[in-house]
Amino acid sequence: MKPTRNRAQGRLIILRLIISLAVLVLSGRLWQLQMVDGETYRVLADQNRFREVDVAAPRGVIYDRNGQILARNQPSFTVVVVPADLPEDRVDQEPGAVTAAVIDRLLELLARPQDAAPVQPTPTPAAISQSDAALGGPAVPIMAIPDRQPWIRPRAEIEQAIQDGQLGGAYRPVTVATHIKAPTAFLVAEDAVNLPGVELVLEPIRDYPSGALTSHIIGYMGHVPESELAAYTARGYSQNDQVGLTGLEATYEEELHGKDGLQTIEVDVNGRKIRTVGEPEPASPGNNLMLTLDLNLQRAATEALQDALDGSQGFTKATQGVVVALNPRDGAVLALVSLPSYDNNLFAKGVTTEAWHALTSDPDRPLFNHAIGGVYPPGSIFKIIVAAAGLQENVLTTRTRLGDGFDGNNDGIIWLPNESYPWDRTKDQAFYSWIHKYGYGHGFVTIRDALAVSDDIFFYQLGGGYLDKFHGLGSEAIGYYAREFGLGQTTGIELPGESRGLVPDPKWKRLNWAENWLTGDTYNMSIGQGFVLATPLQMANATAAVANRGFVYQPQLVDHVTDAEGNVVRTFEPILIREAPVDPDNLDTVREGMYGAVNWPNGTAPRAQLPGIAVAGKTGTAEYFRDEDNDNQADRDEKGNLPTHAWFTAFAPYVDPEIVVTVFIANGGEGSTAAVPVAARILQTYFQLDVPAQTAETPTAPGD
Repeated sequence: MKPTRNRAQGRLIILRLIISLAVLVLSGRLWQLQMVDGETYRVLADQNRFREVDVAAPRGVIYDRNGQILARNQPSFTVVVVPADLPEDRVDQEPGAVTAAVIDRLLELLARPQDAAPVQPTPTPAAISQSDAALGGPAVPIMAIPDRQPWIRPRAEIEQAIQDGQLGGAYRPVTVATHIKAPTAFLVAEDAVNLPGVELVLEPIRDYPSGALTSHIIGYMGHVPESELAAYTARGYSQNDQVGLTGLEATYEEELHGKDGLQTIEVDVNGRKIRTVGEPEPASPGNNLMLTLDLNLQRAATEALQDALDGSQGFTKATQGVVVALNPRDGAVLALVSLPSYDNNLFAKGVTTEAWHALTSDPDRPLFNHAIGGVYPPGSIFKIIVAAAGLQENVLTTRTRLGDGFDGNNDGIIWLPNESYPWDRTKDQAFYSWIHKYGYGHGFVTIRDALAVSDDIFFYQLGGGYLDKFHGLGSEAIGYYAREFGLGQTTGIELPGESRGLVPDPKWKRLNWAENWLTGDTYNMSIGQGFVLATPLQMANATAAVANRGFVYQPQLVDHVTDAEGNVVRTFEPILIREAPVDPDNLDTVREGMYGAVNWPNGTAPRAQLPGIAVAGKTGTAEYFRDEDNDNQADRDEKGNLPTHAWFTAFAPYVDPEIVVTVFIANGGEGSTAAVPVAARILQTYFQLDVPAQTAETPTAPGD
C-alpha cells in the first residue's frame, strides 16, 4: 500500500506545481496587462468607445439687395456603414453571414417604393423652373426631366468596401446610399436595432429658390474637380467636399465655405452615439453674400425678354437674349439675364445623365452665360463711342453736317472708290444706310440728329472720311476710344467665363486674315459691324460711362458680406477703372442725341417713352453671318436681307441717371421693334409706373 500512496502523493505535488505555475503565469500576465500594458489597452478601449467626428460648417446664404434668398442649405439623408461597428459572426455561422444579413435588411428598406419623385422642367430651350413659379415668376417648361433619384450602391461594391475597410480604416464610413427620401430615412432610423453598424447621416445640400431666374449669376456646386484636388487639399478640403463650380458659388468659395468643427462622442456596442464628451469645437458657418441684384427686377426682365423671344419676327424665331441693368453711379448690377437659362437645382444632388445631355446638346447653350461670354457685333449702339471720339478729337463740331447728298442723291447710299482703282468709278463699292430700304436717305444732319435717327452714312464718313470732302477719325482712333470705354477687355465682374470681345486694327487683320486694312473696314467698324465684337455687359458698361459723363466702373454683383450673426465683415466700394478721355460737354452732346432717339419725332426708339420719366437710348440692328444650310453662302431671307441681332441700350432719368438697361436679342430683327419694348417694360418696373409703357402698336417712325 505504501508505494501506491507515494505515487498518489507525487501526482498531487505535480498537480499543485502545475496549478501554482498556471497561477503564477496568469498573475504575471494579469500584472502585464494591468501594470505594463494597461495604458495601451485603456487607449484602445477608449478608441472603441470614443470617436472624433467632424461637424460640417453650414455654407453661407446668398441674398438679393432686398433680402430675398437666392441660395440656401437644405438637409439631405445619406446612409453609411461603419465596418468596425458590424457584429462578428458566431462560431456556428459562415464567415460574413451577420454582415450579409445587415446588408440584406438595409437594401430591402432602401428598395421599398415611395411617392413618385417630382418632375422638374429642363431649361430647353428657354424654360423657367418651377422654383421660379413659386416665387411668382413664369413657368414655361418645354420638356420634363425626372428629379435626381436616390443613389444606392451596388451590393457587390458595398461588400468589397466593407472588406477593404476591415483591413484598414475600419472606422471610415462606407457610403451605401445618398439623397434618400425622408420616409425611407425614417424607416432606416426606426429599424436601427436590426441594423448594427448602419448610420443615418444628415448632410446639407444647396437649394436655389430662384432657380433659373438667377442660375447664371449664382451658379452651382459639385465635388472637387480632380484637376484641382491638390490645390483644394492644400487649403484643407477633402476629396468628397462640395465646392462652387460656377457663378458666385465659385468666385466666393472662400467666403461661403466656412470651417468644419470637431466633437468627441461616446458610442455603444453598435456604434451609435450615446453622448458628446467634453467641449466640442464648433463649426464656423460660412459668410453670407448680400448682392446688388434686385430679384423683382430680374424677374421682370426675364419675363419681358422671354415674351420678346416668343413673339420674335426676325430671320427665324429668336431663342437667345440678354438683359443687363446697371446703376451708372457705381457699377452695381441690378439685373443680369441670359436666356435660355437652366435650373441650377438640377445640380444640387448631382445632375442626372438625362438632364446633362439635354443641357449640353441644346444648340442654344442654356448653360452658357451670353451676357458676359457671348460676343456679338454691337451694331449701331457702338455709334455712341464713335460720336464721343469724333467730338473729342475735333474731327467735327456740333454744327458739322455730314451724310447723304455729297453725290447729289439722297438715296441712303454712299459710294466708296476702289482703293486699287480709284479712278474707275464703276468699281466703287456701295455702302448702305438702313433707311435705304424705304427709298430715301437722311440727307445732311448734325451729330445729335445722326444719333437720334441712327444715320449710317453720317457715321461712315465720321469714321472713315469721304473723298476730299471730309477727313474721318480712322480705325486707330476708333479703336483707342472703344478700348477706353471698356471694349476689347473684360469688365472685371465677379463671374467666371467673361469674354474680352474684339476691337480690331490693321495688325490684327494682317495676322488673322493676311489682308490689308481698307477704308471699307473702317466704315463697317464705325457702325459697329465688320470685325467688332462685344459682350452685352461691355456695351451696358460703355452706356453707363456716357450716362454718368465719363466714369467707367467695374460692374459688381456683391454689395457686402456678413457673418452668420448678420455683422458686416466686408464691404465692396465702387471700383473706378478709369475716366474716359472725353470732355463732359462732348458726352452731353452724345446724351442729347440719345435723348432724341427716344423723344424726337424721327427718333428710332419712341416705344421707350415713359410717362413722367425722360429716357435716352440708342437702337442697334447688327447684321451677322450665318450658314445653316452649309452652302458656304450667307443665309438671306426672301428679300435678300442678312439675319440681324436686335440691340437697345438706354438710361434714365435723363438728367440724373439711376439705371442703364441694355437689351440684346440674337436674331431678333430690328432693335427698334424687338429690343426697345423689352427695355421699356423693365424701366416701367424699376420706376414702379402704373401706366403701361409704349406698346408695339404705337405708331413710330422707321427704326434701326
